[in-house]
Formats: sequence, C-alpha cells, structure tokens
Amino acid sequence: MDVKLKPRNLPADQRRAVTVEAVVELTAEQNPGDITTAAIAKRMDLTQGALFRHFPSKEAIWQAVMAWVAERLLKRVDKAIAGASSPLLALEAVFKTHVEFVVSHPGVPRLLFGELQRAEDTAAKRMARTMIAGYRERLSGLIEAGKSQGEVAPEVEAGAAAVAFIGSIQGLVMQSLLSGKVEQMRSAAPGVFAIYLRGIRSNK
Repeated sequence: MDVKLKPRNLPADQRRAVTVEAVVELTAEQNPGDITTAAIAKRMDLTQGALFRHFPSKEAIWQAVMAWVAERLLKRVDKAIAGASSPLLALEAVFKTHVEFVVSHPGVPRLLFGELQRAEDTAAKRMARTMIAGYRERLSGLIEAGKSQGEVAPEVEAGAAAVAFIGSIQGLVMQSLLSGKVEQMRSAAPGVFAIYLRGIRSNK
C-alpha cells in the first residue's frame, strides 16, 4: 500500500486507515518503540496537528494498529480453518497463513513483542493479549477435534499443544530477525511444522 496518496484529502475514516498502515510499514523499518508521531506524520506527508485531529494520542494510534493486526490475522486464520478438510490440515493451513502474514508485514511481531513487554497495562497491550487468547482458543479447538477424529494422540494436552504451535512460529520469527531475511521463514516453515506434527499426531 502506497501511503503517499495525499492523505490530507482523504475522508476521516480513510485517513485513519492510512495512518495505521503507515505505522505498520514503519514497524518493519525500525523499533516500534522509537516511532514518533512526527515520523508517522512525515511518512504521510502531514503535520502532527493534522494527525492528531484523527487520533487524540499516540496510544490511540497504537490501539488502532493493534486492532488492525488482530482483525486481519484472525480473519486469515478463520479462512484457513474453514478451507481445510481435517483438523491437521487446518493446523497446517493456519501455520502457513501465519507465516505468510509475518512475511507480508514483518514489523508486526516487533509490535506485538514490544506491547506485551511494556510494564504498563495499555489498551493496545490488552488487545494483543485478547488476540493471542482468541488464536490459542482456535488452535485448542482444532487439536481437540483432531483427538476426537483420531488424528491427534489422545494424551496430547490441547492447551500445551497450542502454546507449542505459537512457539514454533515465534522461533521462526526470531530466526528471521537474527538473519535479517524474513522471507526465509517460507522455506523453513514446512520442516518446523513437520516436527510439530510428529509430536501431536496419533500413531494409529
């Protein structure tokens, strides 16, 4: 998305959306904690005053960004689940979907990690926790469905397996941050998921 579309001429709701996407782009380039409202306004070719006409504070911008992340990621996850013919295939589809989301928006993990590590309980941090809880609930449901259909070993604890699933993706994210090549997640993801799958799959 090209955020330099003369946002000063956009309707208010579109300008807010453009602001959020500008922040998402900036998080791919620098530490989210270092992003200032001046930097956001500069990216959008606006004054800070114009920016604050649509967001009362920097925290409000961050809250809107977190809402954007939650909505888009969970919508893609739900679509991946709906398009799969079995619980294990759904888990694989979700894994691939999440990896592609990160490759497309490499600043998002930095944003999430940054918010969750903040000492204060901000609205954005609460939204991040809610999103992760909803994601984990979806995964647990798939694992329980896999157990009932004989695809997942009966002794597998759904909550722990959901945590391991998310942890596997976080490991890929950390490796990509170390290498500076986020696109390498695509080639590494199948092998990582295969290891995860061996840990939960039924031997029947």
